[in-house]
Amino acid sequence: MRSKDAFSSYHPLVNFLYFALVLVLAMFFTHPAAQAISLITALIYAAQLNGRQALGKNLLWLLPMMGIAVIVNPAFNHAGVTILTYLPTGNPLTLESILYGISAGILLAAVIVWFQCYTAVMTSDKFIYLFGRIIPALSLVLSMTLRFVPKFKAQLQAVTEAQRCVGRDVSEGTVWQRIKTAVTILSILITWALENAIETADSMKSRGYGLPGRTAFSIYRFDSRDKAALLWLGFCGFFIASGWMAGGFYWRYYPTIKGAPVTPLTVMMHLCYLALCLTPVIVDRREEQTWKRLDREESSCGT
Repeated sequence: MRSKDAFSSYHPLVNFLYFALVLVLAMFFTHPAAQAISLITALIYAAQLNGRQALGKNLLWLLPMMGIAVIVNPAFNHAGVTILTYLPTGNPLTLESILYGISAGILLAAVIVWFQCYTAVMTSDKFIYLFGRIIPALSLVLSMTLRFVPKFKAQLQAVTEAQRCVGRDVSEGTVWQRIKTAVTILSILITWALENAIETADSMKSRGYGLPGRTAFSIYRFDSRDKAALLWLGFCGFFIASGWMAGGFYWRYYPTIKGAPVTPLTVMMHLCYLALCLTPVIVDRREEQTWKRLDREESSCGT
């Protein structure tokens, strides 16, 4: 039986280097085409990992957040030479400030979605496997921090259901009763979070975590598939970095909008960036086709 996501079955080093590469590029690229590639591919991968319903829920708050960035930037930033109109305060509203706000909103949304994909693929055991011996204390803290939000959401749902079963539903009763119930749930969650952190730290300490010379069992093996993926990431990273240094991803918003010209070389750079961002999706599709082919062969042999 195949896993939900084939890329998650790769070596933790491959997973970590991939997300480190796409996150760094997503945070530094301001070219509209590169930002569109980053956001769209991140949403596609998030839908593959968490389902389309989770993607729809993400869009419910991602779109308003992007809208706020579009509104806030022109309200406080009045740089740019293309004046569209004047605000009631007398400050100009420029086209460059609006486009920069859109760019900032897309960048922020893309980084958030990529981090969601990261937390779904890079589990705590993978992170500790990579950095447990190098930075044991920091790796444990980071692992607990990264998995805190999903665990907190799951615990919130469990506590809410338990309180509802005893007649303490936050959606029923007077306003004061709802507030009292919500405060009770929050108190339970804070207590649980503190106890969970202490128990985790004590458990890791009792197992000798971080002590010199300590050995640990690992199920991860670096095979030929991981070597090929690492070579692919290295090629994409080198090609994209070379293109960036050559100005292929250059784009500015102030004082005037100006970017790298569209040439065959810049198109190749963006296509390489697209292939890099779509790597997990491509890997999963190839894995799916392999499973289907094996299933057909097994069915033909059975008949």
